Parts: sequence; C-alpha cells; structure tokens
Amino acid sequence: MSDATGGSERAAREFCPSRSRRRRLAGVAAALERNVQAFLGHLRLSRRLAKNTELAYGRDLGRFLAHCEAREVRRGDQITSDLLRSFIQEESESGLGPRSLRRRISALRAFFRYLEEEERFDPTIATALVAPRIGRRLPRTASSDELFEVLRAPDPKTLRGLRDRALLSLAYAGGLRASELVSLQLGDLDFDRGVVIPLGKGNKRRIVPLSALTLKHVSEYLARRAEEPRLASSLVLFAGPRGQAMTRQAVWKLVGRYAKSAGLERHLHPHMLRHSFATHLVQGGADLRSVQKLLGHRNITTTEIYTHVGRDHVEQAYRASHPRAKLRRPSGA
Repeated sequence: MSDATGGSERAAREFCPSRSRRRRLAGVAAALERNVQAFLGHLRLSRRLAKNTELAYGRDLGRFLAHCEAREVRRGDQITSDLLRSFIQEESESGLGPRSLRRRISALRAFFRYLEEEERFDPTIATALVAPRIGRRLPRTASSDELFEVLRAPDPKTLRGLRDRALLSLAYAGGLRASELVSLQLGDLDFDRGVVIPLGKGNKRRIVPLSALTLKHVSEYLARRAEEPRLASSLVLFAGPRGQAMTRQAVWKLVGRYAKSAGLERHLHPHMLRHSFATHLVQGGADLRSVQKLLGHRNITTTEIYTHVGRDHVEQAYRASHPRAKLRRPSGA
C-alpha cells in the first residue's frame, strides 16, 4: 500500500472509525457519507496534501457528520446556512480553540468546494462559515544554552542514546519538523556535501546544510548501529528496536524526556527546536529569504514571524547594554 493510499484510508477511518460509529451514521448519510469518502479520495489524487493534514480533515468532517446526524440531515442538498452556524457555535462552545476552529472551517470549505464542483451544493450557503480572528502568536523558543544542555542529556554509551543525540542535533541544527525526522532515509544524508535533504510538506525536498558536530553525531550513531544485525536491512535513518521508523509521537516524548533530564523547567517539543533554529539564525544576522528556504516555507510571510522574535532580542540587548537605557526616567517626565 502506498503512503498516499494509506493516508487517505486512515483519513476515512478518522471520520468513521468504528463499527458502532458506522451504525450510528447509517441513518444520516449513506449519501452524505459517500460524499465525504469521495472527497477524501479526491484529496489523495489531486491535492497531494500532507498526510497529517488529510487525517485532520477526516476528523473534522467526522465531527460535522455527527452534527448532521443529530439533525437528521442526510444529503448535501439539505445543508443550510443555519446548520453551518449551529455547528460552528457548538464547536466553539465545546472549548475548541480558535486555531483548531479555523482548521475545521477550512476542511468544511474545501469539502463544500468539492460538492459545488460536483453540482451537489449551493455555494452561497458556505458564506455562513466565518473563521474567528486570531492574533499572530509568537513562536516559543529555547536559548542556545538550554538546547546544548538537552543535547548532552542522551547517554552516548548506548545505541539508543547515540540515536537520540543524533536526532536532537539534527532537529536543532537543521530545523526539521518531527514528520521530516521520522521519514528520513539513509540516502537523504550526504556526508560529502555536509547536507540533509528532507521530504517536507507537499512532498517537496529541500537542501539543508549541517554543522560538523551534527554530522559527527549522526556518523557515530550509524557506526554503532551497523553492529546490530537486526538493523542491518533498515533504510530509515532513525530506527526503532526492530528497524521500523519511529513515530512522531515517539519523537515528541523523546524531546520532552531529555528536556526534563537536562533540568529545563518548561516543556520542550520538537517544533520548539525548529522555532529555535530559525530564531537563532535571524538573531545571528541571517537574511529572511535564506531562513525561508532552510525551513521549507512556501510563503515568506510564514517566515516573517521570526523577525518579531529577532526584534525582541535586539530590544533586550539595547536595554541591557546601552547606558541611556539604564537611566531611570525623571519623576514628572
């Protein structure tokens, strides 16, 4: 089974994951459910969405089908603006955050565009889907000193410690996403050029240079791994005990565990390593276009958030260093 096919089938299971759930939805939707199934297949063939995005769409549409079930809506042409408003209100009142609600609305809009193309939906109804406004949240980062402590936490006397140190080093030195780390193959590393070529969002590859220390960590891990017969045939870079690829969840747990071992008082997750990678580049004077390419961002507007973080760093440096910044404001001024 291909990754794309597997992702679509998992997405389908997300919106209808169990036999009991199928029985509950049987009254709704033979028609509406078939529309969702067809839409998920359409995503797989034409949109080439990231696997995790497709799975999220499946979950979001599953919530909408449950809402339709409760109101005995069985076909796409029975969907009304009032139904959409009640769904959004119900989701909002359930405690769903603005970002998650925006993603849910995005999934519905994509689904309704598909129905419109198939002439099964009145496009004017979708105007009821109004996404909540959210402020742009600055990315959370860790300092270089904190991250150096985390990188020292794995035990280099064990294969697992060598693997985890190499993974942490690659995550911070290369700014890779958790999904990119677990999908890396041995052939994605080029030691002669000193680069890694991860497979990013939209199945697009990019070239990321690595530090000499990171390459050393990866090389030491691979040398020790070569002594394990059970891992000899594995092509994945970061392999589990039986040679299988690690999961994203395992990477999240791994990062959090070593952060705790290093004495960090706050929770650390893989995306904070990526944020720290970008922020430290900007603080070091890297231009935004280069950071965009290293991160694999399609639009530079996504990368621009790191200029705000860099500006905070400059302001802090000014207040800590400039003699006029240290003077207290005169009373009455």
